Amino acid sequence: QYSFKEVFGTSVAQKDLFDVVAKPLVEDLIRGKNGLLFTYGVTGSGKTHTMTGSPGDGGLLPRCLDMIFNSIGPFQAKRFVFKLDDKNGVDIQCEVDALLERQKRDAMPVPKALSGKRQIDPEFADMINVQDHCKVEDIDEDNVYSVFVSYIEIYNNYIYDLLEEAPFEPIKPKWNNCNTPVRNGDFIPPQSKILREDQNHNMYVTGCTEVEVKSTEEAFEVFWRGQKKRHIANTQLNRESSRSHSVFMIKLAQAPLDADGDNVLQAKEQIALSQLSLVDLAGSERTNRTKAEGNRLREAGNINQSLMTLRTCIEVLRENQMYGINKMVPYRDSKLTHLFKNYFDGEGKVRMIVCVNPKAEDYEESLQVMRFAEVTQEVEVARPVDRPLCGLTPGRRFRNQAFREELSRKLEMRGGPVIGETEEQSVTEMFLQSFPSLPSCELLDINDDQTLPKLIEVLEKRHKLRQMLLQEFAKNVLAFKTMLQEFDSSVASKENYIQGKLSEKEKTIAGQKTELERLEKKIKTLEYKIDILEKTATIYEEDKRNLQQELESNRQKLQRQASDKRRLEARLQGMVAETTTKWEKECERRVAAKQLEMQNKLWVKDEKLKQLKAIVTEPKNEKPERPSRERDQEKPTQRSVSPSPVPNTPPVRLRRRRSRSAGERWVDHKPPSNLPTETVMQPHVPHAITVAAASEKALAKCDKYMLTHQELASDGEIETKLIKGDVFKTRGGGQAVQFTEIETLKQESPTGRKRSSPSNPDPPEDAPDSEWTDVETRCSVAVEMRAGSALGPGYQHHAQPK
Repeated sequence: QYSFKEVFGTSVAQKDLFDVVAKPLVEDLIRGKNGLLFTYGVTGSGKTHTMTGSPGDGGLLPRCLDMIFNSIGPFQAKRFVFKLDDKNGVDIQCEVDALLERQKRDAMPVPKALSGKRQIDPEFADMINVQDHCKVEDIDEDNVYSVFVSYIEIYNNYIYDLLEEAPFEPIKPKWNNCNTPVRNGDFIPPQSKILREDQNHNMYVTGCTEVEVKSTEEAFEVFWRGQKKRHIANTQLNRESSRSHSVFMIKLAQAPLDADGDNVLQAKEQIALSQLSLVDLAGSERTNRTKAEGNRLREAGNINQSLMTLRTCIEVLRENQMYGINKMVPYRDSKLTHLFKNYFDGEGKVRMIVCVNPKAEDYEESLQVMRFAEVTQEVEVARPVDRPLCGLTPGRRFRNQAFREELSRKLEMRGGPVIGETEEQSVTEMFLQSFPSLPSCELLDINDDQTLPKLIEVLEKRHKLRQMLLQEFAKNVLAFKTMLQEFDSSVASKENYIQGKLSEKEKTIAGQKTELERLEKKIKTLEYKIDILEKTATIYEEDKRNLQQELESNRQKLQRQASDKRRLEARLQGMVAETTTKWEKECERRVAAKQLEMQNKLWVKDEKLKQLKAIVTEPKNEKPERPSRERDQEKPTQRSVSPSPVPNTPPVRLRRRRSRSAGERWVDHKPPSNLPTETVMQPHVPHAITVAAASEKALAKCDKYMLTHQELASDGEIETKLIKGDVFKTRGGGQAVQFTEIETLKQESPTGRKRSSPSNPDPPEDAPDSEWTDVETRCSVAVEMRAGSALGPGYQHHAQPK
């Protein structure tokens, strides 16, 4: 969020904007103070529309001109009474020189500026048709005024005069297909102007055309003539994008009248020259959005560079003001800031209008514009003091006019109205008729003594009457002189009284101004102290907040460490208990497995010795009895330690077990590597699930497990072994198989069968181990073993849960 002095919506009228922003600047201009008003924003945000306006709704510029001429209209000097020199000054010419200048201008063949009798150009007639009739009320009526306007643009950091009369429009040269200017003898390239500094350290443009105007229409026609020469181009963001900064300057020259209130006072030090500059800045833009190339890219770079220099100057002024330093402001880096250097140094009031486009694409640029505009509000510069008074009596213009009117009225009352020549003759005749008529003057007789005495008597009467009229006239003249003296004395007394009152008021105002300045200085000092205290409090609050955050983070860290420590201790205790239980069970299992293994080995050796004993002790003429199958005669035991099985087990137990398990479900594991045999006896288990590889799903559905294993016997025949076991659930939720017995199916040839004899060597002691090892290798396809165990009767094999 950003804060500004005034914020206007999208539907604000031009009049409301003018009353708040531009009207105070026009009032200062008429009072002899300088002003600067410029529009700032991204391209296409409405800066030119705000300054110029639209048909039917004039912008700030035509409204400023209208207010100026409404205020000074009856007090304007004749043309060429004020004459601007080449050094940003102004001179006063006498009536004769001004008349000669006017006659010379009228004799020139160039078209004159717009006068009151000429028809207004309909192209801009609606823009200057302002019906508000706004004017300054307290204007100095004892001064005469003249208005001068000029129009320049700053293009690619060069200054060009838009009112300069040059052939072929040098501001808009013609270009050929190669994007270069046409080279011919008649073409005159645009000549840039130079900035200079006058004796009052104000910047001005040398050789700039300044036109004296007498009406709003004439001034706006001059502006419109220069507006047509301004650089405007079509970009992707704006159809009529301004490619330069335009500056329309209004200069107001004013000087007091003499003591009689008739002519301008011929004193150059009494001339006041004030200036109002209306600046339409070109919009800042990003080249990646406008897709500018060539000249447009160069123009955009210069525009952005000048705006960046303006920002830098404002920021340096703000730093100098805030920290009390005297850092150099880089005015000379750009012609825009160099031209208005005196405004930023305090020689006038500066107003800025920030134009914002609510488009989402301009969001980032608008934020930068508003951020810069908010910073400019904090910059304050010193203002110049008002110019001294001229010392003449105020109100002399209208006082002398009233005196002349009163004098003419008195003369009319005394001598009658002076209307024409006929009336003058009638008054003379009436005056002559009041004298006695002359008698006849003819002398017919030399002794006539009556004619001459009568003539002498009439002449004496006429003389007496004349003397009486002369005395009457003298009395009237004396009375009139007395009346004039009384009037002068009364006027002088009133003037002295008014001067005394004015001096008292001026002293009161001076005292109030001094008190106001003192209070302002005190307020600034207190504000500075408050600002320092607020900054110090902010720093302390920030430090306090940081320390609190650090303390809270350390507390949380300690809590986390304590909770991690407790959790780690609990975890370690659980791991120790679990590991202890696990190793206890593992040790018990290994001990039981080792005991069972040793019992099985001992049992196998006992069976072999019994068979050998039976072979040795049987008669030779009898057929040897086939030994019983040792693994079928032993009932499988549990994993716990149990005594050795009874060696003489009747064979009927084997049949009883098969009958008992006939109703149970089996997993018939037949590896795909087994070969089919053509024996009559084939292993057949009812209610069996035949699988090629053991799985947890199949084992979960059955109670018994059978593995069909084939191997090559010593006589070259295939020997089929059926390894059987019980299926039970484990603690981990899986399935385990405990092998119980082995059945062997072997096919032999009748001719190749040999009778076993005691002389035959016993098989090696580790033959059963190798046999079971081969079975274990075959079974590992389907059943996962625990590491370190040897396969044998009663060993556990576990299926891994999926």
